[in-house]
Amino acid sequence: MKIALLGATGTIGKRILKEALNRNHEVTAVVRDPAKLTVQNANLHVATADVLHADQVADAVRGHDIVISSIGPDHGQERTFIDMSKSLIEGVKRSGVRRLIAVNGAGSLEVAPGVQLMDTPDFPEEWKAIAQTAAEVLDIYRQESELDWTNISPAAFIAPGERTGKYRTGTNQLVTDEKGESRISAEDFAVAILDEAENPKFIRQRFTVAY
Repeated sequence: MKIALLGATGTIGKRILKEALNRNHEVTAVVRDPAKLTVQNANLHVATADVLHADQVADAVRGHDIVISSIGPDHGQERTFIDMSKSLIEGVKRSGVRRLIAVNGAGSLEVAPGVQLMDTPDFPEEWKAIAQTAAEVLDIYRQESELDWTNISPAAFIAPGERTGKYRTGTNQLVTDEKGESRISAEDFAVAILDEAENPKFIRQRFTVAY
């Protein structure tokens, strides 16, 4: 496939890029600063665009089979995630590409009927603003009817680690193991994203993965 990838220099994005290239896909990394991209590969191309400008997004992703985004907000600038997501959606629509997979957060996953992870007592206070914003972004996607979009939320705990190629999926409920823990490596999160890109199962849905 021809994949346009936004956020390719971030923790998750780097692993999506590696996984996509290892699967022999042709990838265009859409970045603001090409100097931050250190990977070299015959199947890797670079386009410069600011996700806050829909016209730049459209120009960068036009002609691709799918757009994958791992962009997210910085602490203290959480609300920009809403603007970035709206601009991304508009840019992809203008480009004519129909398929968009975007990384979302885990905070809005349910741990019990009507109870979101971010509403639990142990949820870190410093992550609540980002979690609430990500939940609003998910609502924006749920109102989008033109694109074949998918939002993917990680487990409660995600960090760089081992690529096992194994994971379990859920939709709106937090996936936990027999110990009640919810974890995934960034590498296996990338595996799940590329699996969904190659074999779509969650069109116009949010899904989540964990061990």
